[in-house]
Amino acid sequence: MSERAEEDTVSYEIENRIAWVKFNRPEKRNCMSPKLNRQMLRVLDKLEYDDTVGVLVLTGEGTAWSAGMDLKEYFRETEAQGLAGTRGAQREAYTWWKRLRWFQKPTIAMVNGWCFGGGYGPLYACDLAYAAEDAQFGLSEVNWGILPGGGATKVAFELMPFRKAMYHAMLGENLTGAQAAEEGLVNEALPADKLKARVTEVATKLLEKNPWTLKATKDAMRRVGEMTYENAEDYLIRAQEALNFFDGEARKEGMKQFLDDKTYKPGLGSYDTSKQKS
Repeated sequence: MSERAEEDTVSYEIENRIAWVKFNRPEKRNCMSPKLNRQMLRVLDKLEYDDTVGVLVLTGEGTAWSAGMDLKEYFRETEAQGLAGTRGAQREAYTWWKRLRWFQKPTIAMVNGWCFGGGYGPLYACDLAYAAEDAQFGLSEVNWGILPGGGATKVAFELMPFRKAMYHAMLGENLTGAQAAEEGLVNEALPADKLKARVTEVATKLLEKNPWTLKATKDAMRRVGEMTYENAEDYLIRAQEALNFFDGEARKEGMKQFLDDKTYKPGLGSYDTSKQKS
């Protein structure tokens, strides 16, 4: 097969305000190359403030989500360029992972197959994650002489119990999607033929929420983990004040529909955002 063009390493389609973004190197199990990393950043740039998009789902073409970093193109070929080549390739990867982590809209990882090594970076960057029960998760780096870099060690530490994370990183053994759900890497694992339907269901529920509130909430969840309780209290007060500045009608409309109109109950669903003043 001829080498895939850079713009073809990522594909996407928008359906009912859900952007289905795909790693598109199935012949390489969707390994992340410098070309893919550059193209993914372009796609995120295009979709982040597209009014036709309310939720982004990241998945993979073929039988893999992403088998990690391309050993030939990301490691060997960039290392041959010296330190500048290595640092440049790292920057391209880490930049879009960070962009995804703080993306303006809710993001969901739909792990349809292999998720290895560097794949843990975008996995963690997504707000929610769902996997096929037979998907494979692995930190195989120890098996070929490096440590799980690119944030992968941090991801395992953040998402898994300490002893489980230590075993996972040190032994290089794989987890199924079902095991990954049990150990906290993903929210839920489902039979492969039910995966997209479940992700669509969750995405549709997110589309019913106030988008400014969702952005503030997901940012707060990531930030407070680094803070003391007192600092988190103060941060959340300021975050709510900032949210009121940008979208001051949201809370008023939500309270009105509950207290006055009695059209919904907060514990049982979302208020009707279509009735909110712009």
